[in-house]
Amino acid sequence: MILPWRIKRWILNRFYKYDLHPKAHIGLSYIFPKHLVMEEGAVIGHLNVAIHLDNMVIGKNSSIARFNWITSFPTGTNSRHFSHQIDRMPQLIIGEESAITKQHHIDCTNSIVIGKFVTIAGYASQFLTHSIDIYEGRQDSHSITIGDYTFVSTGVRILGGAELPAHSVLAAGAVLTKSYTDEWKVYGGVPAKPIKDIPKNAKYFTRERGFVY
Repeated sequence: MILPWRIKRWILNRFYKYDLHPKAHIGLSYIFPKHLVMEEGAVIGHLNVAIHLDNMVIGKNSSIARFNWITSFPTGTNSRHFSHQIDRMPQLIIGEESAITKQHHIDCTNSIVIGKFVTIAGYASQFLTHSIDIYEGRQDSHSITIGDYTFVSTGVRILGGAELPAHSVLAAGAVLTKSYTDEWKVYGGVPAKPIKDIPKNAKYFTRERGFVY
């Protein structure tokens, strides 16, 4: 963690077989998935943890700020957990020009795919892909998908199997429990549902640069 970044990047690419672009950067964080790709301009800030993932991809100019906990239950163990899900992929995929802010908990026991030009805003949101199936009496997991050009507000909960469609907003404090397909909507409440239309001239959804001033 204390080595100069240029040396750390060389070690991670050479010995861990990561694919870190020369213009990507990791701060003082503990980031050790099995495979890591960071494209040009991708940044992971300080005091983040990302462990037990099979795959982690951060797209061009995307960022993970600080104090985020990103974890999973890895494949290739002898545990009975998730043994019925042979195709489970513990991974985090982030498209280009997207941002995850601070103090979020992201459980990638199953795949989490975050599209391009997305903001995971505010603080203390939870993405939870696994839970106990009370009917089968076992651990179970389902993926989460966050569409392109979405805005995820502070303090939300997103559960396995949920999908937030492109060009939409998840309001503060909402709990998203299912998959939606209708774009240009604000989703809010517990559980979340469409509550308002978004005008298609809203500039957030047509911007060509991810960072919002």
